Amino acid sequence: MSGISWKMDVGVNHVPAYQVSGRPFATGSVNATTATKVEFPYVTRWLYVTNRGSGDVRIGFSQAGVEGTNYIVVGQVASGVFSSTQRLELKVSEIWLSGSNAVDVMAGLTSILPERVSGSTGPSWSGSAGVG
Repeated sequence: MSGISWKMDVGVNHVPAYQVSGRPFATGSVNATTATKVEFPYVTRWLYVTNRGSGDVRIGFSQAGVEGTNYIVVGQVASGVFSSTQRLELKVSEIWLSGSNAVDVMAGLTSILPERVSGSTGPSWSGSAGVG
């Protein structure tokens, strides 16, 4: 019998990782006029995306998504009022942004390392596999 066969690292189905408050993550003024990846050091518990720029920002889970048709849109700033998503309860290790010159991303992180959600083709919800 192996010495530590019972020891396992946490993964995306580890419920306690989502029951506690998230570790803070914030990045501001991302210039995403072309497809730009935002990588998180841990899997997210939730996230917000705020558009403070001059164009609509596309938010997706892969470069193919934001350059194709698999994305959501946060509209451009109107009269100094920022546009933002609602709290997105998503467990992702990266997002892709495109179309705006000033995007802020804020997230709550779990203790789950990004490699725990990757397979042979990358993150299992990349938006480029299984989405037309």
